[in-house]
Amino acid sequence: QPDDRGLIGDVPVLRVTRRGTEAVHFVPAALEPGAEVLLSLDWERRFDHMQQHSGQHLISAVAEQMFGFKTTSWELGRQRSVIELDTPVVTAEQLQALEESVNEKIRDRVPVTVRELAADDPEVETVRSRGLPDDHAGPVRVVDIEGIDSNLCCGTHVSNLSDLQVIKLLGMEKGKKNKTNLVFLVGNRVLKSIEQSHSTEKALTSLLKNGPGEHVEAVKRLQSSVKLLQKNNLNLLRDIAVLIARDFKSKPAPKQLFVLHRKEGDSEFMNIIANEIGTEETLLFLTVGDEKEAGLFLLAGPVEAVENLGPRVAELLGGKGAGKRGRFQGKAAKMSRRGEVQALLQEFISNQNPGA
Repeated sequence: QPDDRGLIGDVPVLRVTRRGTEAVHFVPAALEPGAEVLLSLDWERRFDHMQQHSGQHLISAVAEQMFGFKTTSWELGRQRSVIELDTPVVTAEQLQALEESVNEKIRDRVPVTVRELAADDPEVETVRSRGLPDDHAGPVRVVDIEGIDSNLCCGTHVSNLSDLQVIKLLGMEKGKKNKTNLVFLVGNRVLKSIEQSHSTEKALTSLLKNGPGEHVEAVKRLQSSVKLLQKNNLNLLRDIAVLIARDFKSKPAPKQLFVLHRKEGDSEFMNIIANEIGTEETLLFLTVGDEKEAGLFLLAGPVEAVENLGPRVAELLGGKGAGKRGRFQGKAAKMSRRGEVQALLQEFISNQNPGA
C-alpha cells in the first residue's frame, strides 16, 4: 500500500517509509526538535487507499472461497488496482459471480476489525498471510472481515464493508506463467470512472452526431473512410512524385542540383522522385514534413558526393541519418535550415566544376 501524505505543521511530507519499528518521514525543510505541531493528513488519499486495500482483501477471500483462486500478489495503482490470481483462466461467468458476491457482502454491512497478536501466538498460523518481513519486530496485526477473512496486514482499512460503497471488476489480463491478473476499482474510484466515461460519452455524442449505442459503428465507419482516404492520398503522392521527376527531366538543360520540399510527403515520395530522376549525375536534396521544425530528408546522388555530404547535411538539420549506395536519409529536427543545406550543396557542385 502506498504511504500517507500530509503536513507536519506547514511542512509537507514527501514520503514515509519504514525502518525496523520506526516510520521515517521525508520532508523538504528541517523541523525544530521538541516543537509542538499539528499533523494534517491527506484524508482523500488515505481513504482511497483504505477502500482499495479492504476491497482487495474481500475480493481475494471470496475468490478463494468460491473458486479456489489464491492471491499471489497485488498492486494498488494510482488509477486502478490489480490482483494476481494463481489460475491460468477466469471465465466471464466466474468474474460476474465474484462481482455479485463481493457487492452483496458490502450491502450486508459486514464489520472489519483490527487486532494485534504476539508474533509467537499460535493463532498467527491460522490467518492468511504471505509472511512477515525479515526485520519485523513486535506484535503482528490481523485484519478481520467478520465471517469472511482473517489476514496479516499492516495497511489501513475501513471499519465496515459498507464504506467500500461498491466494487467493479473491470476484467482479466494475462499474467505471469499460469497466472491471471484481475483488474478492479473500489468506492470513489468507481464513481470517478463513471464520471469520466459519461464525459467521454457526451463528447463523442456531440462529435459523432448520434447516440451512445451507435458510437462504435460510427467510429468503425470513420476508420474505414480514413483508411480509404490514406490509400487515395498515397496513390496521389506517388503520381505527383512521378510527374515532378518527369517535369525536371524534360527540361532541355537539366541542373546538377534538384531541391524540393513537400509538407505532406513521406519517405516513399522522396525515393520515387530519386528513382525517376536518376542519381548518376544529379544531386538531389528532398525533404518532407514541417517547414520549420521536424521532418524527414533524403540526399541522393553520386556515391562519393553523398558519402561526403550526408553526415554534414544531417548535422546542419539537427538530425541523424544513414546511407548506402548513393542515398543518405534520416530524421531532421531543424527543417528551417534547409537553405543552409542548399547553399552547402551548391558550393560543393561549384567546387567540382570550377569552370562552369
